Amino acid sequence: SGGPSWSVLLGRRDSLTANQAGANTAIPSPFEGLNNITAKFSAVGLNTNDLVALSGAHTFGRAQCRTFSNRLYNFSNTGNPDPTLNTTYLTTLQQICPQNGSGTALANLDPTTSDAFDNNYFTNLQNNQGLLQSDQELFSTPGAATITFVNNFSSNQTAFFQSFVQSMINMGNISPLTGSSGEIRSDCKKVNGS
Repeated sequence: SGGPSWSVLLGRRDSLTANQAGANTAIPSPFEGLNNITAKFSAVGLNTNDLVALSGAHTFGRAQCRTFSNRLYNFSNTGNPDPTLNTTYLTTLQQICPQNGSGTALANLDPTTSDAFDNNYFTNLQNNQGLLQSDQELFSTPGAATITFVNNFSSNQTAFFQSFVQSMINMGNISPLTGSSGEIRSDCKKVNGS
């Protein structure tokens, strides 16, 4: 996809159980405002640079209509679209996700270079073409510290790649299990012996 690479630390211990409730509480949702998202990152030791760099992973991938359709028709229960949405982009998204249509239809997270890992995600935010509310708020929240990072990454792909690599490493070091807690998996997608 053209993105950066880095050496992943080996020997990380994984939990023997999943915690969906914990994930749903700790991981930001696409509907959250910037203050909540920033607080969730801060709670695990990640800073504003990490927040913006890791959000840049939305330079590729898809999202279901149900994760952003509120922005198209009834943003914050106003009965109107999100005013931060580029109007041409809004029309395109309304065609993909008609009102009362399938919530599982897919839209590209990055409408310009959907299958490439690049810095266009940040340019999209500057053009009010962030698909998820949680994305667009990085640039459209007045006075937000995130705006500087969006502008920097939009104009400097190397800076984005370097920050993304470091932020992935930082994220991988959140509360690692130690000692006899968990296990080092032989297949990362399943508990050993299953």
